[in-house]
Amino acid sequence: MKPFDVYSVFDIEITKAQGSVLWDSKGAQYLDLYGGHAVISIGHSHPHYVNSITEQLGKIGFYSNSVKINLQQQLSEKLGRMSGYPDYSLFLCNSGAEANENAFKLASFHNGKKKIIAFRSSFHGRTSLAVSATDNPKINAPVNENGHVRFLPLNDIPALEEIGDDTCAVIIEGIQGVAGVHIPSVDFLKALEEQCRKKNVVLILDEVQSGYGRSGKFFAHQYAGIRPDLITIAKGMGNGFPIGGVLISPEIKARKEMLGTTFGGNYLACAAALAVLDVIEKEALIEGALEKGNYLKAELQKIPHIREIRTLGLMTGIELYKPADETRKELLFRHHIFTGSASDKNTIRILPSLTISRQKIDMFIKALNNSLN
Repeated sequence: MKPFDVYSVFDIEITKAQGSVLWDSKGAQYLDLYGGHAVISIGHSHPHYVNSITEQLGKIGFYSNSVKINLQQQLSEKLGRMSGYPDYSLFLCNSGAEANENAFKLASFHNGKKKIIAFRSSFHGRTSLAVSATDNPKINAPVNENGHVRFLPLNDIPALEEIGDDTCAVIIEGIQGVAGVHIPSVDFLKALEEQCRKKNVVLILDEVQSGYGRSGKFFAHQYAGIRPDLITIAKGMGNGFPIGGVLISPEIKARKEMLGTTFGGNYLACAAALAVLDVIEKEALIEGALEKGNYLKAELQKIPHIREIRTLGLMTGIELYKPADETRKELLFRHHIFTGSASDKNTIRILPSLTISRQKIDMFIKALNNSLN
């Protein structure tokens, strides 16, 4: 048997990682500015993170289910306090796609409706319902078959009138990631919340990639001062350990057996997630993300041959006047810097750890400038 060959990968075998630095099997050193689609929030191999998981692993055989529930309670309370949603509830699962799928179920349970509104160029995961709400040409989503999903243009306030009484839920990313970092405007998000309230529609904020401090606030939608009914999270939540979740408004009531998960909220996942929150809080990484993001943007603005910079905190899309593939390859193979691609072929995505230093940002700026000139 062999792995199902669906991933495009570079012929580089990473064997060690620390902070924002990677080493391959030949001893070559790389700068990681992508972190597995924004997964690495507090840096590779952070000592507190490693210690927390190792300590929990040593205790796992002695713990009862009541202790597992206690870990989930600790995580819920800490996440609620740090995110600004202490009155919400938390359902734990394993990934962003699973979080979005459970959010759709919750929305339908809540208001009894089925139709979903999403936005053009959106990406909400790869499980059945999540794929249906994804407008991405790489994925053969069964949107036209079920007729339940409609896509509206982002930042088009008049188009929001299409959200009607028969709509179950609207899902929107805090920042569109896969599309190349497109940011909903404050006015658009406020109008969206108002229309959803008026039509008894559940508002779902997909913060899977844009959450956990990456934008300079805990969640990107908090720049607009809105309060969604459901917020989905994953990626940076576990710094590489699989975990996801749904933050649930107190307006949506739980009932026994309403949702279920086999591995969600397990001991190690909770330990990883708690360690991430500890580091974010103690090292002031949210404030740092905004400051370093502003520095990155200012330095990028000095480079010619960049068509547009779309950025908020440490979530950045750099759109070139030409396809970005060759520039990304030069950054990787000549300068040893990992960056990300986007469905927009001209865009380079930058999603570094929140612990990235100015020195590492300067290394990238110098390499990019060299590659484009």
